Amino acid sequence: MPLRPTLLIVYHSQTGATHQMAQAAHQGALAEGSVDVLLLHASEASAQDLLSAHGYIFATPENLAAISGLMKDFFDRSYYGALDQIQGRAYASLICAGNDGRNAAQQIERIATGWRLKAVAEPIIICTHAQTPEAILAPKKIEPADLQRCEELGQSLAAGLALGIF
Repeated sequence: MPLRPTLLIVYHSQTGATHQMAQAAHQGALAEGSVDVLLLHASEASAQDLLSAHGYIFATPENLAAISGLMKDFFDRSYYGALDQIQGRAYASLICAGNDGRNAAQQIERIATGWRLKAVAEPIIICTHAQTPEAILAPKKIEPADLQRCEELGQSLAAGLALGIF
């Protein structure tokens, strides 16, 4: 019996927003039914998790125009352990930003390029427009329509893995 594909979702969240996005992608991927889905906080994920998966979703807030420190830590800890062993695998990204999120998306793209991963969707960037210290640090609630986009991404990536497209 062939091995079921695995989708790994790695996330970090300080205010709950990115966690909501990652959970929505997770739910969408689970709905596919024929893919194993692993949702891990960035502090728990490792190179071994990358090696064991067939595709990835990376979810991070944009902090100071970059991916969060814990996502950077995950990439730093995992980069060389996965280098030259995961090329060609599919990935997508979810970014929660107060402004525009482009720098975080570009940072993930550069890391994925180093691993020679294949982007299978444009980054989903959800802007909260939080600009004051209080608003930035406050717990967030992502709108249902935005969560739907995250869910659809998870389901699409899982379906592509299940069908062998990615």
